[in-house]
Amino acid sequence: MSHSLILSRDHDGRRLDRTLRSIWPAMPLSAIMRGLRMGAVRLDSVRVREPGTRVRAGQELYVSWEGPEERTFERRWGTVPILWRGESALVADKPANLLVQPDVKDGDSVVTRVWGMVGGREAGFSPAAVHRLDRNTTGALAVALRGDALRGLERLFKERRVTKRYLAVVVGRAPESGEVDAPLLKDAAANTVRVDRGGKSALTRFRRLAGAEDEKLSLVSIDLLTGRTHQARVHMAHAGFPILGDRKYGCFEANRRWAERVRRPLLHAALLGFPELREAPLAELSGRTFRAPLPEDMRSFAAEWGWDDRDLD
Repeated sequence: MSHSLILSRDHDGRRLDRTLRSIWPAMPLSAIMRGLRMGAVRLDSVRVREPGTRVRAGQELYVSWEGPEERTFERRWGTVPILWRGESALVADKPANLLVQPDVKDGDSVVTRVWGMVGGREAGFSPAAVHRLDRNTTGALAVALRGDALRGLERLFKERRVTKRYLAVVVGRAPESGEVDAPLLKDAAANTVRVDRGGKSALTRFRRLAGAEDEKLSLVSIDLLTGRTHQARVHMAHAGFPILGDRKYGCFEANRRWAERVRRPLLHAALLGFPELREAPLAELSGRTFRAPLPEDMRSFAAEWGWDDRDLD
């Protein structure tokens, strides 16, 4: 099946691969790249194979692949909790064991669920995640519903103007506060990240909120001042306080001890805070702070230690 549409102002100046991903969010990036290589994508009747090509409003986009049917995902996959929804964006409360983007065509993910909930593609644009959370990380995730909102939100995150605060249960008695300033290098083939002088700059600050000395565990809040892959997990392990349940970067002995109770890295995106914004479409987010409630597996630890997530500032 082929599709043809005129690109709107929402797409003006965007990379072609990101434009395609926003229109067909249920299609894996690998399938989009394959379609580009095979010449399945045209702009104004000209085949385009370069993913980084910048598109313009008013161009005709033609693709010769079958896109997923709209309004099928809510029936197939269900919904995702929504913390807030505006005209241009929403903030979802991502559950554990759910991808942000699908890894197979029409696969389950936050984006495909939101797509089904908001009614599918409008004006050639589909919901798009603004940032990323790992499959088993829970909590607040910003999703753009319009192209101009996506570009504006991506710029805010890139400029580090959005407050991102996480909660984590870590192994060891963490200090009252700490900072990790260590560059991170990603090994894409192994899907791992390590501290390396040849990596990208990364800065994390954390503080202890609660804990139990006899169990040698702590509840910490983590502020990511940069947005590197696996940053919180790698930096906390580097500081000597790995996240409980993290099988990739964590403590084997602690994970084994708590295996019956802990089935994932206990990391939660607890808060997203936006700066003052005056211009549309992001003005509706101006000064807002969104808090995602603790999931049950972390709430049980916090309750035992007498801490309530309503105390998070």
